[in-house]
Amino acid sequence: MTIPEPAAILPAALDGQPTERITRDGVQYVLLGTAHVSRASVEAVQALLAHESFDAVAIELCESRAASVRDPEAFKRMDLFQVIRQGKAGMVAASLVLSSFQRRMASRYGIEPGAEMKAAMEGGHARNLPVWLVDREVGTTLKRAWRSVGFWQRFGLMGGLLASVFDKDDIAEEDIENLKQNDILESAFSDFAKGSQPLYRALIGERDEYMAARLREAAMRAPGVQRVLVVIGAGHLKGLVEQLGSQQQDPTTLADELAVVPSAARWPKYLAVGLVLAVFGLIAYAFTRNTAVGFAALRSWILFTGCLAAVGAFAAGGHPLSALAAFIAAPLKPFRPGIPAGGISAMTEAWVRKPRVGDFETLANDVSHWKGWWTNRVARTLLNFFFVSLGTLAGEYLAGFHIVKSLL
Repeated sequence: MTIPEPAAILPAALDGQPTERITRDGVQYVLLGTAHVSRASVEAVQALLAHESFDAVAIELCESRAASVRDPEAFKRMDLFQVIRQGKAGMVAASLVLSSFQRRMASRYGIEPGAEMKAAMEGGHARNLPVWLVDREVGTTLKRAWRSVGFWQRFGLMGGLLASVFDKDDIAEEDIENLKQNDILESAFSDFAKGSQPLYRALIGERDEYMAARLREAAMRAPGVQRVLVVIGAGHLKGLVEQLGSQQQDPTTLADELAVVPSAARWPKYLAVGLVLAVFGLIAYAFTRNTAVGFAALRSWILFTGCLAAVGAFAAGGHPLSALAAFIAAPLKPFRPGIPAGGISAMTEAWVRKPRVGDFETLANDVSHWKGWWTNRVARTLLNFFFVSLGTLAGEYLAGFHIVKSLL
C-alpha cells in the first residue's frame, strides 16, 4: 500500500521533489525520484537521510556504473587493445555517449552527473548503512534493447545516440528539472524510445521489474531491515511502485531472467557470409569465362572493399597506416573470420598514435562535444573501428553489384 508522507514535516529541500512510500512484505520503501544532473536532487537526498531513519539505502546503479561514480578516473586505466580485441568497442562507445549526454547537461551548473547517487552512497556509508545497487548492468540493458528491435529500427537507436552527441542546444536548469519525468536512457534515445514498445520495455519497463525484484531479494536477505531509502531516476518512480505492489514471482528467479542477454539473431551473420560467398562464387565464375574478366572481378572486390574501408579510416581522422591496414584487411574477409577490418585498423591506430595519459584524463569531457571524438586519441580509435566497419560493409555490397553488372 502507498503511505503518504505528511507534508508538514517535510524539509524544504523536498518541496516539489517526487516521492512515494510503499510497504511490501513488512518493509517500507521510501522512493525519491531524481534528475541525474540536478542540484535539487542532491539536496533532496541529503535532506531525506538527515530527516529520517533508514536501515538501508538502495540506488539506481549497476556495479559498473557505481564503479565509475566512485572512481571517475577509471577510464584512465582502460586497455584499449583489449577493448577492441574482445569486441567491446561498441559498448564502450555507447557508454561514453550516454555519459557525455549527462555531462553536457550538468557542466553548466557545476554538478557532476550522478551526484545524487554519489550523495546517497556517501550518506549511507557515513551512517553505516548497507548500500544496495539495484539496477541492471547497463551493458545488458543496451544489448537487450538492441536485440529487441528490428534491423531498420536499430538505425533509430544509433541515431538517438548520435543526436545526443551533436545536439548543441543549451539546456536551462528548469529543463533539467523536467528530466525528472524521463529516464536518462529514454532521454538519450528521445521520441524513438516512446514510439517503440519493445525498446521502451527494454530501457524502462524491464528495469522497473528488475529493480523491484532486486529490492525484494535484498530485503529477504536482510531480515532486520524495515525502512529503505530508494534513490532512482523519477522516470522509474511510477513503474517501480507498481511493480513493488504487484510482483508475485520469486525475486531471484525474476531478476536472473531479466539479466539474461538474448541470443543474437543468426540471419545477419548468415546474410553477410552468404554475400561474401556469393561474390567469390561470381569471381570464380568470371575466371571460367575469361581470365581477364576474372581478374577484373577480383580487382573490383579489392578496390571497392579496400578503398571504402580506407575512406572510413580517413573519415575518422585515422593515420595513413590505419587506412592502409583497413585497405589490406577489408578484401581478406573470407580469410580472417571473426576479425573485422575495423578492429585491425583500430588496433593499428592505437599502436601508431598511442593514447597519452592526457587523452584518458580528458576523455569524458572531450566526448561531450562532437569535435572531441576526432581530437581525443581514445575516442578517435573507437570512431576508426566503426567507420572502417561501415566502409567495408558498403564496399562488399557495391562490389557485388558491380561484379554482377559486369557479367550480365
